Amino acid sequence: MAPNLLFVRAFLAVSVAVLVAAGVAVAAVVRGDSQPKGHPTAATAVDRFDSDRAWALVELQLGYGQRPAGSPQLRKLASNLRHRMPGGHFEAIPGEPRLRNVVGTIPGRRPGLVIGAHYDTLVEPKGFVGANNGAAGSAIVVELGRALARLKRPENAREIRLVLFDGEEPASGLPEKDPDFYANGLRGSKAYVKAHKDRTAATVLLDYVGNKNLRLPREGSSTGQLWDQVRAAARRVGAARTFPDDTQTTLLDDHTPFLREGLPAVDLIDWSYPGHELSDTIDKLSRRSLDAVGETMIELVRRLDRSG
Repeated sequence: MAPNLLFVRAFLAVSVAVLVAAGVAVAAVVRGDSQPKGHPTAATAVDRFDSDRAWALVELQLGYGQRPAGSPQLRKLASNLRHRMPGGHFEAIPGEPRLRNVVGTIPGRRPGLVIGAHYDTLVEPKGFVGANNGAAGSAIVVELGRALARLKRPENAREIRLVLFDGEEPASGLPEKDPDFYANGLRGSKAYVKAHKDRTAATVLLDYVGNKNLRLPREGSSTGQLWDQVRAAARRVGAARTFPDDTQTTLLDDHTPFLREGLPAVDLIDWSYPGHELSDTIDKLSRRSLDAVGETMIELVRRLDRSG
């Protein structure tokens, strides 16, 4: 009887372990991730970026509802996010009294690297919350501030500025219906580069970077040499599949004002994602995607530090 009893106990222990593991896997899928919470995602081979904290920042932003530039809800959100960024402060946008960029700084040698995203949403359609078109990139930028502030860097490392651009979207309507989107949109990035051109060596923009099955081929106007550095960083952390060796269409985006001032810039955006529709909600996002981009950005900083 004893051997049989031991067998039954062992069988039950294994069965319970399998059920627990299955439950964790199901929970991870519901969270938009295929790995247990608190572990590096399968997309990356390192664990410097906290995708769970970034996910919570997406949820925080969506809790404010639709957040067009200048709206009371966006201004309240800006105050919240400013306190979460190293050296966080507001920068005014000339001619737009209710708009303001939110800027954080990792001190270093100038000119430095700008990592940015826009944090406003479309004015329409009504009820649009911009989970990927705004919130995902902003969440990564804010969490990068915390991660990079803890990163051991060389004494002569370049300054890093973490910028949440206001007024990327036009004041009315959709960008694709605006006859002059460059003039009417991109308000925060145009103001930033005008004020800080001499302080900026290069810019990486994070736009649609949180969706499931994320793919970020080179945006058509993005600077080739800087893009190569981004892809090398992605390969280093095991996220190469997210950054395929391909080129997509050319877009007007918050990197464009930097390019027009002669500064290297890259736009990370999955243009296959329907980012102007009401369906842009958090269930379309993935922690794996946030992690792949966040880890790649940290590794990019490390690569640029080594190259001087």
